[in-house]
Amino acid sequence: MSTVANKSRLEVAYDKDIKLALKEEIGQSSVMAVPKLDKIVVNMGVGNATQDKKLLEDALYTLTMISGQKPVVTTARKAISNFKLRVGMPIGCKVTLRGKQMYEFFDRLVSVALPRVKDFRGISPKSFDGQGNYTLGIEENIVFLEVDRDKISRIMGMDITICTTATTDNDGKALLAKMGMPFRK
Repeated sequence: MSTVANKSRLEVAYDKDIKLALKEEIGQSSVMAVPKLDKIVVNMGVGNATQDKKLLEDALYTLTMISGQKPVVTTARKAISNFKLRVGMPIGCKVTLRGKQMYEFFDRLVSVALPRVKDFRGISPKSFDGQGNYTLGIEENIVFLEVDRDKISRIMGMDITICTTATTDNDGKALLAKMGMPFRK
């Protein structure tokens, strides 16, 4: 049994306020049927890692700093001769966040990183996958305060996939909006 001391600020807010408000908004009969965050996957594809190994090291450093855990290196599944790519070559990295780390990352993403994006006017409400999961791309890894600009050789982008237990896009959007995701009007 977890206590409030073991939970992040956003997780406590979800348990106290957001869950009940969301139950009323989407018309669920039970609090247990209300959608919640399942996991967050942060992925950095580094296509030029075949020529320059330093780029993959930068991506690993960035994901380690942002997420607080060690990323997994992703490798090519197919050989593509035009890109000088062979099966098994490292082409990116990813990290899967769950539990307290997931809530803390989401909180930092919404309250710190997204407002630092240049010309930010909100995120698109159209990037849902049909099952309540949301994916967004960030073009610059330096919007996260944890990344030291001097320790990376190039600014890279990343994809962030937020997986929820929602079954529809409307339920997923309602959950993320209640948790502070700044959707464009």
